[in-house]
Amino acid sequence: MSVNIVVPEMGESIVDARIARWLKKEGDAVAVGEPLVELETDKVDVEVNAPQNGVLKQIAHAEGADVKIGDVLGTIAEGAGSTAAPAPPAPAAAAPVAAQPKSSNGPLDTARGGRAVPATPSARKAAREQNVELSSVPREGPRVTKADVDKRAAGAKAVAVAAPSQVEAPAPTKAEPAAEKPAIRVPAPVTGDRTEERVRMSKRRATIAKRLVEAQQTAAMLTTFNEVDMSAVMALRERHKESFKARYGTGLGVASFFVKAAVSALREFPRLNAEIQGDEMVLKHYYDIGVAVGAAEGLVVPVLRDVDRMSFAGIELGIRGFATKAKDGTLTLDDLRGGTFSITNGGVFGSLMSTPILNPPQVGILGLHAIKDRPVAVNGAAVIRPMMYTALTYDHRIVDGSEAVRFLVRIKELVEDPAALLIEG
Repeated sequence: MSVNIVVPEMGESIVDARIARWLKKEGDAVAVGEPLVELETDKVDVEVNAPQNGVLKQIAHAEGADVKIGDVLGTIAEGAGSTAAPAPPAPAAAAPVAAQPKSSNGPLDTARGGRAVPATPSARKAAREQNVELSSVPREGPRVTKADVDKRAAGAKAVAVAAPSQVEAPAPTKAEPAAEKPAIRVPAPVTGDRTEERVRMSKRRATIAKRLVEAQQTAAMLTTFNEVDMSAVMALRERHKESFKARYGTGLGVASFFVKAAVSALREFPRLNAEIQGDEMVLKHYYDIGVAVGAAEGLVVPVLRDVDRMSFAGIELGIRGFATKAKDGTLTLDDLRGGTFSITNGGVFGSLMSTPILNPPQVGILGLHAIKDRPVAVNGAAVIRPMMYTALTYDHRIVDGSEAVRFLVRIKELVEDPAALLIEG
């Protein structure tokens, strides 16, 4: 009796996926629950496990193929695996993968000598792309992560750069006598390597591109700006950074102040915590704030839930945890699902000012930027203060301009007076 391997339901808004890698080949024996194939979606990478014991009889879609929810990926038949099975329809350079025992912590890659190395899907992908052997990667946890692979690859590059050069120094040339009149020199034709490379977008990058365009086409986006004097926040962080880190095990960052301020401002201006459904506005009386963090293939926006009930420490720990998971490629669908309002901080990359794009179906996103010392007028005198430009992009279909401006002013007032955040709760 044969059983189909199908693309599973993977949560909100995910309707298709791309086959990133087959972990088994046709004819291999498989155990129930054993990972068979990795799927790449626009949000996370997913492993599809064997539904029963048996033999991988057929692979219906090769690596790189796009599939939809419910599509048949292959079939498993009853029986024992063959020793000489045909290779799966995958690139010739793909390395064989050892079977994973049910008690394993994750999918296994086979290193030289037959030793199995536990690794996350994103770590295996990074290892292939950077030509790193997983068995040579030190790991801190039970599985090799993408961060471990990146660190190993960076170390290998540093060693290569430090190697002594075999290029001989050019011989000194004799200086030419100065001409009576400057000669007109014709630039030499450009020579050298002028190759091009065509790289297919990942599923995630292609979806990000599609949704950003859709956001601009479906929403009436407008951006308003303000600037915030960060003196009080910087002074508070300086006074409490040591005790905060000793007590909670994480630093006191800037983002938590803006998250707290956003919740207070959203209470006053509820249409920025809403969405449009048909001809109705859905006003949400809970506060799930999406915080953009950097990942290998672009920004992702995991969601802090019920932020109005969280402490500064809880917010900081949540953001730090999301950043680590994004770097390791271990974010889950639940981490990314939903959200009522978003915050993005281009300042961590050095951005001084930008216009963030909405994250549909949300109708507001707050953009933070780099803190720079600038001269400002205070009580008629010019003083140097640490200043940050802030930007609020909003959907003008349900948020009026005056409402958006007052929302951003309220953010400014709360951050410039951090004690008010405690009073606001």
